[in-house]
Amino acid sequence: MEEKNNGKKHVAFPKYQQVALEIAERIVENRYKFGEKIHARSTLASNFNVSPETARKAINVLVDLDIMEVRHGSGSYVASRENAQRFVDKYKDVQSVQEVKIDILKSVSRQKEELNHFSKLLNDLVSQTSKVHHILPFAPYELVINSEAVLIEKSIVELNIWQETGATIVAIQTGTELLVSPGPYARIKENDTIYFVGDESALQRMTSYFYPNE
Repeated sequence: MEEKNNGKKHVAFPKYQQVALEIAERIVENRYKFGEKIHARSTLASNFNVSPETARKAINVLVDLDIMEVRHGSGSYVASRENAQRFVDKYKDVQSVQEVKIDILKSVSRQKEELNHFSKLLNDLVSQTSKVHHILPFAPYELVINSEAVLIEKSIVELNIWQETGATIVAIQTGTELLVSPGPYARIKENDTIYFVGDESALQRMTSYFYPNE
């Protein structure tokens, strides 16, 4: 989702990620101090006007980033102001990546004269993606399918990608065409570039799946 503010483009992330960012900003500003117990999820949900489930997801993001810790039977506590500062600083890089992705999707619908612009945007996306893999879990990985790959010319549903690797394919680059959110019957072909999301081991599992001999 895209919002505009004073002519500037702003990418709206899922609500739980926005809440996680706002909590991190409060930690950086010392409104929540190191070792301080953060309100229970129901109170946190009320403060940010979100559901308890959204608040729980936000806390989980901060725990995963070692910004907060959960003490069983006690509650959630601020664990690191330094990690919160890193998260807030890196948010700008994430915004930049998402804005590049939006521009790419727009350029796909334009005529051939904009293909050079499209290529530059795609290169920008690829170069920036590596910066955010260790910060947030929603940045895409990529895998190039060359002549040494196995399982070519099969559809996503035939390959059982998610069941076999835990990865979810979000786009397929074929020549000058970028297929976003491909359906289950999209086929993986030689020279395609696959963009996918998953946990930290997804890239290794996807690589081993298509290149078992490497």
